[in-house]
Amino acid sequence: MWEDYRRELIIALAVVVLLAFYLLTHGIAGSFSTGKPHQMSQQMETSSVSNNGGVQRRSGKVVVDVKGAVKQPGLYRLAHGARVQEAVTAAGGLRDDADSTQVNLAKQLVDASAIYIPAKGEQAPAGMGTAASTGSSAQADQGSTTGADHEPINLNSATKEQLTTLTGIGDKKADLILQYRQEHGQFKSVDDLKNINGFGDKTVAKLRDQLAV
Repeated sequence: MWEDYRRELIIALAVVVLLAFYLLTHGIAGSFSTGKPHQMSQQMETSSVSNNGGVQRRSGKVVVDVKGAVKQPGLYRLAHGARVQEAVTAAGGLRDDADSTQVNLAKQLVDASAIYIPAKGEQAPAGMGTAASTGSSAQADQGSTTGADHEPINLNSATKEQLTTLTGIGDKKADLILQYRQEHGQFKSVDDLKNINGFGDKTVAKLRDQLAV
C-alpha cells in the first residue's frame, strides 16, 4: 500500500502539516489582533491614574480663616478632610474664655471658609456657621444660608463665597459689598446696601430676610 500510494500520502501529510502551521500561527496573531493585551494595558493605566488621583485628593489642602476666642487667629492651611478641632489646634488652641459648647469640633473643614469660636456669653455671628453648625448636609457644609430655613448672613462678617449664595448676588455684587465694607466700615443696617451702585429698593427688599448686621 505504501508503494502504491506513497506520493499521495506524502502530499496529504504535507497538507496537514501546513494547515496545522497556518492555524497555529494565525490563531496566535488573531488573539493579539483582538486588542485584549492593549485593553489590559489600558485597564492597568486607568487603575494607576485612579490610584494616583486618590492620593492627590487625600494629600490636598484647604485654607480656613480661624477667628474669635483662639490664641492665634489667622489663616491656616490644613490637610483635605481635616476637622474643626485641627484648625483650632493650629490656631494655638482655645482661649480660657472660649465657649466650646457652641462649636462642632468634629465638623469637616471646607476650603475658603471662616471658623468663628465665640467667647462665653457671646453668640456666634450669623453666617459664621462653619464651626457651630451640627448639620451634615453638603449645603450646610459650604455655608449656604439662603432661604427661610437658614440663619441670615451677617453683612459685616460674610465672605464672598457666602454672599454669592444669596438670591441675585453674583461675583460682581459680592465684590461691591466687600469693597463698601472695606471703605466705609461696618453696615449699620441692611438698608445701607442702597448706598452701593446696583442695589435699589427692590433688590434690598428681596435680600432683607436673608441678611443681618
